[in-house]
Amino acid sequence: MFKKILFYFTIFLFNFLGQSQEVQLSPLSKISLLTVGTGDDLAAKFGHSAIRLQDPSIGIDEVYGYGTYDFEDPNFYLNFTRGKLAYTISRIPYSYFEISYKQEQRWVKEQSLNLNLQQRNAIIGFLEHNLLPENKRYKYDFLFDNCATRIPMVFEKTLGNELHFNFDHLNEHLTFRQLIRLKLNPNSWSNFGIDLALGSVIDRKATPYEHLFLPIYVYRQMKHTTLNGEPFVKKETVLLGIPEQDDSSIFVFSPAFWLGLLLVLVIWITYRDHSTGERTKWLDFSLFILTGLSGILIAFLWFGTDHLATKMNYNALWAFAPNAIVAIYLLKNDPPKWIITYLIVVMILVLISILIWILKIQVFSILMILVLGVLGIRYIFLYSFFKTVQKNQY
Repeated sequence: MFKKILFYFTIFLFNFLGQSQEVQLSPLSKISLLTVGTGDDLAAKFGHSAIRLQDPSIGIDEVYGYGTYDFEDPNFYLNFTRGKLAYTISRIPYSYFEISYKQEQRWVKEQSLNLNLQQRNAIIGFLEHNLLPENKRYKYDFLFDNCATRIPMVFEKTLGNELHFNFDHLNEHLTFRQLIRLKLNPNSWSNFGIDLALGSVIDRKATPYEHLFLPIYVYRQMKHTTLNGEPFVKKETVLLGIPEQDDSSIFVFSPAFWLGLLLVLVIWITYRDHSTGERTKWLDFSLFILTGLSGILIAFLWFGTDHLATKMNYNALWAFAPNAIVAIYLLKNDPPKWIITYLIVVMILVLISILIWILKIQVFSILMILVLGVLGIRYIFLYSFFKTVQKNQY
């Protein structure tokens, strides 16, 4: 324990004094990459990557991981929503790391890296420098700067041109959206919400290197990486062999069930309204206020945040923000005459949304068939209804 304390104190002291000091690990030291499987929470669906240091001669078994955040930070939720939350690097004992993922029932695999002592010292020195208060915070980006992307960055910065990534093992290059969907159930609220919030910018194909924003791709890539022409990974070990859980849910709680039920309800009410020559105002108000508020949220994520993945989101066409205002007029028995023109506009926007989807400019959730069906049916009915009303008035 004394050697361990002395080791970290020496690093801290030289960093504090602003002097460069090479970390001095023992020849028995080892560095490995840890990859964690998916969990139940949305934040855990994509796994985790970290770097493990073991040096039995000074009693060290620690894990360095990026992507840590503090709920106690001022304005945490506001900064998180706006894409301005500062994430940090952390260092914890491996025993804590293992207990945490045992509790979460997530597998952990270890890849021991083929590094000489000088290279190990360089990597740990870089990580310890990152741990300094003035260096540890960074601006997180889900696609381009997360816990996984930081791993190859660390190796590149410390190992230089001697490190070579071979991407020939990638049989196909996927879009960012396809990569995100790999671990998500299509019929889940999380997947539906992600497709609603993220824009067309994630529908371009990711470069081979950009696939490394997912921990599982970093894990696979290490097997096809060389250092000075030698395999970078010398041994693989399963530390926690916990089977990955299927992302399944009870159908009656799924978005397909509730959106399908909504479609049936709208068809039934619309048929009844058409037969009686009346209009169900609460339904029209509900549809317009929900799509309007969704549009406001999409616009906020697009223009009011620093999130790159929420830009150019064409969900804003069918989730049209002005609907939130029009919803109030639809509570009246006799809405203004311009409502017919407005209905023509929103019907055109729905058609443009479908065209954008067909052309794969932006790929929507498959569940959007139900949503667009609801809107299309009700918009057409309202257009016909108000045209008839106006015709009868003259």
